[in-house]
Amino acid sequence: MIRLSEIKPKVTLIGTTLARVDLEFIYEGESAECEGCTVMKACHNLKPGRRYRIVGVRKTRHACPLHLDGATAVEVVESSVPALISADMAIRNTRISFEPSCTRESCEHFPLCHPEGLIPGEKYVVVQVLGNAPPGCAKGRNLQRVELRSA
Repeated sequence: MIRLSEIKPKVTLIGTTLARVDLEFIYEGESAECEGCTVMKACHNLKPGRRYRIVGVRKTRHACPLHLDGATAVEVVESSVPALISADMAIRNTRISFEPSCTRESCEHFPLCHPEGLIPGEKYVVVQVLGNAPPGCAKGRNLQRVELRSA
């Protein structure tokens, strides 16, 4: 199993008002305001749609057309993401291809079956099995609550 201490953080830029340790965010990709910025590559060195957690804040700041108070250099790691998956795939340290199979948006568990920060079709590792899903799956599926991290 990969420990957090073994994961090398990436340095990127984020709005100064957001730059605090343990803040989690989903990187959404480039914005039109970024065109022509001299530090654009430093801001956009993350993978769109992935969830990241800030593990360090540096003193370096830059002017930014997108963030009113400028941008600050931070160290980030990909966060593990809680999700519900089929019980037969919920084996710790197993690599899986994440494919949400439920389309019932009215189901109370929809946010865990389609969590932000996971990209359908991509490979993830089951970092931890947290236990049975709460009762009430609209499809009656046997699900387990797990934490997934990018493979």
